Amino acid sequence: MAPTALLPESNFDRRAYPDGMDFPVWHAADGWPHRAYRWPAGGVRRGSLLFQSGRADYIEKYLEACDHWHGQGWDIEGFDWRGQGGSRTFTGTLDPDDRLSFDPLIDDLAAYVAEWKARTPGPHVLIAHSMGGHVALRACAERGVVLDALVLVAPMLALNTGHIPRFVASAVVGGAKLARLGRRAIFRDNYANPRRYLRLTASLPRYEDSQYWKRAIPGIAMGPPTWNWIGAALAGDRRIAREGELEGVRTPVLLLAAGLDKLVRDEAIASAAKRLPDAEMKLFPTGRHELLREADENRLPALAAIDDFLDRRAARP
Repeated sequence: MAPTALLPESNFDRRAYPDGMDFPVWHAADGWPHRAYRWPAGGVRRGSLLFQSGRADYIEKYLEACDHWHGQGWDIEGFDWRGQGGSRTFTGTLDPDDRLSFDPLIDDLAAYVAEWKARTPGPHVLIAHSMGGHVALRACAERGVVLDALVLVAPMLALNTGHIPRFVASAVVGGAKLARLGRRAIFRDNYANPRRYLRLTASLPRYEDSQYWKRAIPGIAMGPPTWNWIGAALAGDRRIAREGELEGVRTPVLLLAAGLDKLVRDEAIASAAKRLPDAEMKLFPTGRHELLREADENRLPALAAIDDFLDRRAARP
């Protein structure tokens, strides 16, 4: 049953931009414009923290989490992925993110990190959620990105296909693409369905916040993934599972998994934690996919685990 009242779970105003945050435009190597965001810390600085969200996300969903890190002295920045969030409207089209490969996203992140590290003080840490975690880990593995610490929150290292075997899911996607359905969404979304928000978070207030921002900023919302996008995700999953892909990563990694995650496979997260040379994993058995936007019983321990990891692995200057 859904809660009957929308009770705030913190004093932070999740429906307003914090003072001092600005939104410059960052151009990728191919000229693609991205909406970036920067929020310098005041006083004694802890270091530089880059936050990257998941598919169909936008920074407005994570202002509360960024406020937590900003309050500890981190300079916060990052960007909305090409084709989504605030970067979506630059293209002049509101077509779905019809992705055939995640390689452009990996290239974008690697280029941004290089520029960011060159102009900002260390330590340099990257926190990435869901699809962002997929992209971040592959940027380290395939593009040689090195950081002082990397935190992957419910990373999409393998899609959760439920009871459907992986080879069957790949065959279904291949059939849809052969039938020229690749650019079509794989299902119709119903934002009012309680089952939808419970796939993401047990916090109805935070779910309602995300719907508020979609209404407030025309064009920021995206629909369900296309068959092409699912195909690209499955191909990326196979790449991550390939022997030798993760074993050369030179960055300390913390992986957080949600026990009730319906979107990504916890088994793949656990497998990656074992294969990475320097990794830790923490499972939140009652957590849902958006751990940083969960009810406080899971959100606060997740933030505490991240803080502890950064204190140990990203030393203060």
